[in-house]
Amino acid sequence: MEAKGNVTQFILFGLSYDQNIQIFCFFLFLFCYISLILGNLLILISIRCSHLFHQPMYYFLSHLSSMDIYYTSTVTPKLIADSLTVIKTISYDYCMFQVFSMHFFGSIEVFILTAMALDRYVAICKPLHYMVIMSRKKCNLLILAAWAVGAAHSLPQLSMTLNLAFCGPNEIDHYFCDISPLLKIACTDTSITGVLVVLSSGIIALGVFVILFVSYAVILWTLRTHSAEGRRKALSTCGSHFMVVILFFVPATFSYLRPPTTYPEDKVFALFYTIIAPMFNPLIYTLRNTEMKNAMRKVWCQTIWGKGNVKHMD
Repeated sequence: MEAKGNVTQFILFGLSYDQNIQIFCFFLFLFCYISLILGNLLILISIRCSHLFHQPMYYFLSHLSSMDIYYTSTVTPKLIADSLTVIKTISYDYCMFQVFSMHFFGSIEVFILTAMALDRYVAICKPLHYMVIMSRKKCNLLILAAWAVGAAHSLPQLSMTLNLAFCGPNEIDHYFCDISPLLKIACTDTSITGVLVVLSSGIIALGVFVILFVSYAVILWTLRTHSAEGRRKALSTCGSHFMVVILFFVPATFSYLRPPTTYPEDKVFALFYTIIAPMFNPLIYTLRNTEMKNAMRKVWCQTIWGKGNVKHMD
């Protein structure tokens, strides 16, 4: 990749200029990143090594954990390292890589969350057809479609960004490279590009969020006819999913569903969908899920103490 203009690197403003706050951010986000990696790896390994991997919901959850790791690793290590430096530089090539990977893995995660909502809808609203509709072949096709959607969304985003010319200021008022902050410092007319960003990112984020919201509303309506125990179990599972959807979609929609301008609040909202939501996913999906906790106990007790002790514990 070659920069259009005379800019070969950018300077990120980061989260704060205050050195004490930067040191605090270093330890905070280092803890968050380690927790995120360990938590998602724990879920990923526990599902892959147990019978849960053959159930569609947990099959999608294992892929969601993988995307969380890939997605947040695009920006978080750089944010942690920058917390210890005064001048936070990023090369043009790595900046373009962040633009592509954030939209690529982010859109895959959006599609996987949609597939998980579809799984819950079918399980609760069409239980007799569940095994036919959510067969492993169709689940694999949904995951393949998620990667295809990710590429179809992120490649045009990268192309639009590569066509921007940077010939003056190179300071980005953010802690990672994204299209909106880059549009602000480009020395070409970005009005059309700004509209395309809103259409391709903001409208999609809002549309998917509305679809997910409606699907969960239909699920809640259907639960009226279920037993008390069935309602409790379904609400526990759907509640976990909807918490993740809220943490991810609300900040993302705010960031992208408006003209490409930057506000101080953007950094705070970006923290939700780049770090906080991926970090809380393991807690949300395990603390409220008995099957997941039992699978983790069996897998890790078997690994540490051996099969004999696990059978004895059971």
